[in-house]
Amino acid sequence: MDMNERKDFEVIIIGGSYAGLSAAMALGRSLRKVLVIDSGNPCNKQTPHSHNFLTQDGSTPQEISKIAKYQVLKYDSIKFYEGLAISGKRINEGFEISASNGDVFASKKLVLATGIKDQIHYIKGFLDCWGISIIHCPYCHGYEHKAVRTAILANGEKAFHLASLVNNLTNDLTILTSGKMDFNEEQLKKFDKHDIEVIEKEVVEVEHLNGHIEKVIFNDGTKENFKTVYANVPFEQHSNLPKELGCKFTEHGYIEVDFMHKTSEEDIFACGDNSSMMRSVATAVYGGNITGAAINKELTEENF
Repeated sequence: MDMNERKDFEVIIIGGSYAGLSAAMALGRSLRKVLVIDSGNPCNKQTPHSHNFLTQDGSTPQEISKIAKYQVLKYDSIKFYEGLAISGKRINEGFEISASNGDVFASKKLVLATGIKDQIHYIKGFLDCWGISIIHCPYCHGYEHKAVRTAILANGEKAFHLASLVNNLTNDLTILTSGKMDFNEEQLKKFDKHDIEVIEKEVVEVEHLNGHIEKVIFNDGTKENFKTVYANVPFEQHSNLPKELGCKFTEHGYIEVDFMHKTSEEDIFACGDNSSMMRSVATAVYGGNITGAAINKELTEENF
């Protein structure tokens, strides 16, 4: 966009993936002047297909984003800016956001749809398989990986929870704790009941072919064949802006929001993976839609 047109908006949305574009569409349909700032680096860029999203089941993330952006930009009051928002501050009439190349924008309301960043395990071959055959969610990808020899790379409560879900998708399931197991007696009895093996040896490498797992290698040199691995991967906020602007976070590291996606800071909203444990395209789109409606309601009440 030509920033000589206008630098002041009613709403700035930082993040132009599913949640951000969904919020933009809701606002654009009410003729709100909206700027979407996006750096083009979504967390699911390596995932080959998106699932469990009605009308788009099996589409690539890129296909869904392309259609979404095309439809959103049909609304004349919405502008799209390709760039990285690096800082933000509160001003008298709202907020001022600065981009990495020096451009500065202002708005009355702010939406943080900035996403999260996975902290990939330091295991050789892991990153190459992430989103392809090493996956995080049985709802998003489990059906495509059903009825094969499957591992869960996790420990404790997180491993137990995943095992309870994945057990319905395969009869050949193993938990890789990569260290001393952390399960209570009742959990171990459940594993025994469902023939779920627990291996405590440290995982040091994943052998694969173009991202498709063939073997998991342990620190003693032994190997196990698996077709799919579920991994509990820690994350961090993709942007420092929520913290810089004073937003509160939950104990799990998500931006704290209410049912209308309002953060702890007045006039700042958040939607998508940065504020929801339900990490999926469908949830992001839903959250963005609610966010857009909530902001439009506030703007209407302020101006009417």
